[in-house]
Amino acid sequence: MSYQANSQRSMADFDQILVWTVMILFGLGLVMVYSASIVIAEDSHGTGGNYYLIRHAAYILVGLLLGALAFQVPMQRWQQYSSYLFLFGVFLLVLVLIPGIGQEIKGGRRWLPLFVVNVQPSEFMKFFILIYTAGYVVRKAGYLDSFIRGFLPIFLIISVVGGLLLLEPDFGAFVVVTVLAMAILFLGGLSLKLFSGLFAFLITSAFALVVGAGYRMDRVVGFMDPWADPHDKGYQLSHALMAFGRGEWLGVGLGGSVEKLFYLPEAHTDFLLAVLAEELGFVGVLAVILLFAWLVMRAFVIGRQAAKLECYFSALVAQGIGIWIGMQAFINMGVNMGALPTKGLTLPLMSFGGSSITATCLALAVLLRVDWENRQRLKGFTV
Repeated sequence: MSYQANSQRSMADFDQILVWTVMILFGLGLVMVYSASIVIAEDSHGTGGNYYLIRHAAYILVGLLLGALAFQVPMQRWQQYSSYLFLFGVFLLVLVLIPGIGQEIKGGRRWLPLFVVNVQPSEFMKFFILIYTAGYVVRKAGYLDSFIRGFLPIFLIISVVGGLLLLEPDFGAFVVVTVLAMAILFLGGLSLKLFSGLFAFLITSAFALVVGAGYRMDRVVGFMDPWADPHDKGYQLSHALMAFGRGEWLGVGLGGSVEKLFYLPEAHTDFLLAVLAEELGFVGVLAVILLFAWLVMRAFVIGRQAAKLECYFSALVAQGIGIWIGMQAFINMGVNMGALPTKGLTLPLMSFGGSSITATCLALAVLLRVDWENRQRLKGFTV
């Protein structure tokens, strides 16, 4: 039986619980972005406090529409065009560095102006590197034990992408992209000896990058003891911790945060979880953690099912998406809780940010596509 003959009957046959998990995170994020930004929006834009709410809702809508289109693309096509997508991502990373084209905000040249919005290429590069590395592993499956034919080409590719990200500079995206590519290589069967060497090299490089940049070192110092300098190096983290402390078990109530009143910088983006902790308490934070844990678990289950069906590209993509979302959520939560040094990474699906929302929607649409194709194959349909 063919896929075409059964498309209408089986379009709704995908992981409904996964979809609802994503929708709940979107909804909770929308509420918290409004709560965290209402005072800032009123002060900066004078629109009754709705400025960020309206834009965030628009970003979600655009992301869902693009995701719906991405869901229609078979995984075979994603694999076939993975190299072109990667080259397009590299082109955008180069374009953003050109003076007069890339827009500089707060000392970083990370945005491309596009009519009424700014596009952040590094967010989409996470998706492109995931697709490309999965395709590379499948193509080079017989050479992953070889340094010259298997390891060296992908190492050079990661180095080029990492170098472009550091030129912006965007250390957070550099970490996510590098770890994501390494994880897919590991899952794909890269030689343990080569993987260990790559891991050691990257850890050494990351240490050198932190020590060699004063502002990065300041963040580490502020993270280690934010109360030693709560008005400068430890300012963001100390106020984030105060938000967590005020929230206690059940929070001070939705809209009741004090820290969002110009005390906590980036309250609606990087530190959204701190505002959520203050207003919804430990229970609210725990709910967010459990929702992300479920999403990541489902991604790995879907990937494992694809591997059993011998769809190895789909398997690597699904598990890579789980790693990407799980890792970025873990880093953001760790930063908010003072467990990791301050880094500008959004909380996926929840924080304000059009590029992040859109790129994540594309990834989740592809994850649902993998799950849908798995179910069609189990029914005996041709995809």
